[in-house]
Amino acid sequence: MSDLQSIKARFGIIGNYPVLNRALEKSIQVAPTDISVLVIGESGVGKEFIPKIIHSESKRKHQPYIVVNCGAIPEGTIDSELFGHEKGAFTGATATRKGYFEVADGGTIFLDEVGELPLQTQVRLLRVLESGEFMKVGSSQIQKTNVRIVAATNVNMMKAIQDNRFREDLFYRLNTVQIDMPPLRERKGDVHLLFRKFAIDFAEKYRMPELVLEPSAVHYIENYAFPGNIRQLRNLVEQMTVVERDRAVTVARLTEYIPMNANLPMVVNAPNTQKQNDFGNEREIMYKILFDMRNDINDLKSLTSELIKNKGTADLSNHEKNLINRIYTPEAQQSPANNTLLYLENNTNNLEVQNPTVISNNEEDYQDFEDIVIEENRPESLSLQNNEKDLIIKALEKHNGRRNKAADELGISQRTLYRKIKQYNLEE
Repeated sequence: MSDLQSIKARFGIIGNYPVLNRALEKSIQVAPTDISVLVIGESGVGKEFIPKIIHSESKRKHQPYIVVNCGAIPEGTIDSELFGHEKGAFTGATATRKGYFEVADGGTIFLDEVGELPLQTQVRLLRVLESGEFMKVGSSQIQKTNVRIVAATNVNMMKAIQDNRFREDLFYRLNTVQIDMPPLRERKGDVHLLFRKFAIDFAEKYRMPELVLEPSAVHYIENYAFPGNIRQLRNLVEQMTVVERDRAVTVARLTEYIPMNANLPMVVNAPNTQKQNDFGNEREIMYKILFDMRNDINDLKSLTSELIKNKGTADLSNHEKNLINRIYTPEAQQSPANNTLLYLENNTNNLEVQNPTVISNNEEDYQDFEDIVIEENRPESLSLQNNEKDLIIKALEKHNGRRNKAADELGISQRTLYRKIKQYNLEE
């Protein structure tokens, strides 16, 4: 059995990250057996190397090795391609044809993009895995085959099972051993090595000097997400080799091929994230309003206490003047917080309480006065739910029921507004 380094050299695999090494080591370990293998990984990560390694290190290495791209074969002909057909089985079947499982008998079949197989074909494939038996299309004769199956997919198989697009029993038969191929963004240290490898290959192919990355460009390319993985990097190097005149690649040149905004992290479960963000923004706004109201009330309590001690009049500080000015602005008069504030009137530099009969020099009377004033001027409801409902109604009335305009007015998404309308029974 070959060791890891010799496998890398034979198949031209670049990199030394632990996750990559583990995938290659598992391939070498399972190769002498006949168990099925499922290779999991994103598109462009190099999943096709795993079945080649398994076949080359197995006892079947001198037998046929066939690659089948399941996603590229039309649904109407894939059964015929895999299992063959009899003459006259369907329109155009002018002769008997052998399928891949018959041709590859004794060897290995690599089913790429196995997650794209139709359900009917999955039933046939499951029978091959369980008993080694299959029937040609249009035939009733059972045939035997001895084939090692290695499958690969970039599909989320558990979700495909939940969506009834892939059979659970077939998944577990294929997934006897699972090999995970890491995406390129998890192999940052290998990116520059791969770039240099491709640069040498394409320089030789097109008979041009090889590309060389400047240090800043190395840092830039190692931190790029590469959604297309190794395939994208290879195409990038080939394109730059042909197009660029300057062989020293700068960051400025790289940004023309992979823009800075392409480095943004990927978002998972975007709809849920949006919903959480909407809720978080609303909550932050309401908290801010409540804290501002509380601060104003506390300031007014202190100011009222000072007025009582000074028998109804007191010199105002700048802070107190600003507080009163803020209360008496037109915007503040319309604010829900205004209903919770004590009605004060500014007479030049002095402030006079409008109900002097309540005021006395007794501290106990002051407490009673504070409770009465705050209670009498309390808004009809300090409930966030009630205020939110009123604001939604006003926004809808203002914009004649146009929900998109109302949502913009309220500063929330249309989805959140629809949810709130349903919550408060405002759909009529």
